[in-house]
Amino acid sequence: MAKNIQSLERAAAMLRLLAGGERRLGLSDIASSLGLAKATAHGILRTLQHEGFVEQDPGSGRYQLGAELLRLGTTYLDVHELRARALVWTDDLARSSGEAVYLGVLHQHGVLIVHHVFRPDDSRQVLEVGAMQPLHSTALGKVLAATDPVAHAELVDAKREPFTARTVTELDEIERTLDLTRAQGYATDNEETLEGVAAVAAPIYDRRRLAVGAVGITGAVERVCRDGELRPELIAAVRDTARSVSRDLGAKPF
Repeated sequence: MAKNIQSLERAAAMLRLLAGGERRLGLSDIASSLGLAKATAHGILRTLQHEGFVEQDPGSGRYQLGAELLRLGTTYLDVHELRARALVWTDDLARSSGEAVYLGVLHQHGVLIVHHVFRPDDSRQVLEVGAMQPLHSTALGKVLAATDPVAHAELVDAKREPFTARTVTELDEIERTLDLTRAQGYATDNEETLEGVAAVAAPIYDRRRLAVGAVGITGAVERVCRDGELRPELIAAVRDTARSVSRDLGAKPF
């Protein structure tokens, strides 16, 4: 049997300690509670703090759980509830639009596809659940970057690869696009990621009015666009679907 990694066991024990009892603990309290030398405890705390799992109060110097741990802790429930709530609505969207529908969430500096409804025809298609999409060029990615501060920060720091001649990589221009996305409530991808392919996506919010994902359709430019622009009826259908899923997640009407 493989041996457990001691440093990970200590870090896990430290997080459990901070999760219970007093809200904030000092270095001496943590070290004595876990039977660790102060230097060892401090090293682990510094690593956890660097990763966002622990925060240190600048006034008292005491430690508490960080926001990143909270985000990770709710991801499982959020993603699975999001997918469950979206099943019927995404099926309806695929049927009414005649195009493939994707549901995406922020994950590891990109968009993770957590649900994919095939285009309702007899064409051969590949299931893309688990695939990753970039933030800067895709409709789903732009929506998340425009509505989720964490996604926006990751887009700013990420390497923005040009996929086609239409891909925008300059941050100033991307920021203008994100401003427009916030104002109009949706984002588009007109051959910016794949030549001949266009997409439109809208944000999904939860009961806390936080953006927890995005839903969109993707298809051939000749079907999805008219006169070089995304068809208004498809944009409206995607936005209606996003609102419906959001309401099912407890978001107030918007």
